[in-house]
Parts: sequence; C-alpha cells; structure tokens
Amino acid sequence: MNSEVPLGSRVVVRYSLPAGSSHPMTDVIGILDSLEPSVVVLGADGSPTEIEPDRVITLKPLAPRPIRTSEIRNLELAAADAWPGVEFEWVDGWLCRYGHGFTGRANSAAPLGDPGTVAPLDATTVERLRTWYADRDRPLRLLIPDRLAPIPEGWNISDEVVVMAADIDNLVLPSGDPVASIDPWPDSDWLALYRYRGSPLPDFAVDVLTSVRGGKLAFARIGTEDSVLMAVARGSVTPAYDGRIWVGLTAVEVAQEHRRNGLGTLICGDVVKWGRERGATHACLQVAAENEGAREMYRSIGFVDHHRYRYATERD
Repeated sequence: MNSEVPLGSRVVVRYSLPAGSSHPMTDVIGILDSLEPSVVVLGADGSPTEIEPDRVITLKPLAPRPIRTSEIRNLELAAADAWPGVEFEWVDGWLCRYGHGFTGRANSAAPLGDPGTVAPLDATTVERLRTWYADRDRPLRLLIPDRLAPIPEGWNISDEVVVMAADIDNLVLPSGDPVASIDPWPDSDWLALYRYRGSPLPDFAVDVLTSVRGGKLAFARIGTEDSVLMAVARGSVTPAYDGRIWVGLTAVEVAQEHRRNGLGTLICGDVVKWGRERGATHACLQVAAENEGAREMYRSIGFVDHHRYRYATERD
C-alpha cells in the first residue's frame, strides 16, 4: 500500500472483496480521508468507504477532478462579492468594479454574466467598458478567467493569478481552539502590518478591504502577549449560485521577523474555521502564479489549483 499519498488527495483504491463475492476485487475513487486504523475514502457525496489495510491491493493518487466551466463562473462570482470594490455595475454581461485603483480585482471588468449574455469584445462593447472606467478616471482593465472569454488579440497580458480551492472537509486545519482573534473591522495596527505588493496601504484601501456584497467579513490577527502583531488575514463568507458557500482568504500577511514559523498556516486555518461556523462549505484564495512559496504552503493545508485568470489592458 502506498502510504506516502497525503490525506486529502484524490485517489483510486483497488481492494479485495470477501470470499463468495461476485468479483474478487473492486475499485473506489474519492478523497483519501484516513490510512489508520482503516483506509477511508470519501465519495463524491461524502459517504465513506472503509477498507481494512490488508485488503488494499493498490492505492494510487489521481489528478484533481476536472473543473467545469460553470464552477469557475460560480466561484468567481462569489469571490467578486467578497471583493467588490466600492462601485460595481453590469455592462453587457461584464461585471465592472471600481475601488479607487487599489488592487487589480477591484478595478477591472470580468466576463461573469450567464452563458450567452457576455458580449464579445467588439468595438461597441470595448467603448462601453472604456467609458465606464473613464468616468471614474481609470483605464480599462479586463480580468479574464480560464474558459470564460478569449484573451483579446493584440492586448497586453499580465499578472497571471492561480485560484486555489478546496472542500473545507478536505483541509488540514489546526487542532484545538483558534489562536487568532477575529474582529469585524481592521484597526490601525492591522492596516499597518498588511502590505499590498510590499507597499504600505493608501488611506482609501480600507474602503475596499471592508466592502462585501451579501456576505460577512472577518479581520483576523495573531499577536504576542504584549499585543505586537505577528500575522493578519482577511476572511469573507459569500454564497455562490450553485449552493456552495465560500470562505475566501485574502490579505494574508506575516511580519517579516515571524515568517517561516507556521503562522501563515495557523491564521489561514483559523479564518477557515470562522467561515465554517458561518455556513461555509468551501474555501478559496488567489495567489500570484510565480509565488511558489505561498502556493506550496496552501497545498500543505489541502488547497488545490482550481483555475487561473489574467489581466488584459489595451496597447497604446
């Protein structure tokens, strides 16, 4: 038996059946939930298959389940509600967001309308989108998730982002009571520790950080006994149209002198627990494609790559 496959992996297990069965062996595909004292595999509906270890013939990891296009759209819509900027409007099936220029997601248009409602990027649609942003003194910037719209020919493409996700039941969360404290609003210390792309926050960033549509927000912190902040994170809970409820992890920051001590994993786990207590069934986050260190940390918790998106801007 392959005991090196980590819990939470999607696997296929071939195992022997009791004497007298119609077949000598069978297979089960699902999420590996346990190796001891029995091998437990969770099916798509969450039902467990429990197998005695001596009956296991092979245990092999599988690639993650293919992601449907509708799942990408639903997750992106829930994430947009969790980070809506300070203004938002539908224009020809494109969700336009504005947030004073703070963050790409809060200042870009995404093709998140229902299938058949997203207008192609012809001259008319581009002009309508361009005008919407020009009225707010911003250039037109598109956020293009996988499969939801083609990359415009001749536009500049930049900042590839990996969206990672997981069923909360498949995550490896910290045991015991939460260590992080949760507040409904970020205070000055929280805002001082968080860096966006390594830079201090502009004053108007708080308007974007505290905005949510139809959901709940949490501002988590872990500090020393003398109240020095070591780590912060923002959490959101927003529903998707397919019935899933997402807890989103954003603005995760660990103070430089306290990095590589597990605080990032700890505060993310506590935010996910907060979300689960408020009905969340799934968790998601966005991370720059080149940030392999952060992606590896999230994989260790149980997150897997869900899809990617890229930004597109018009060439001069």
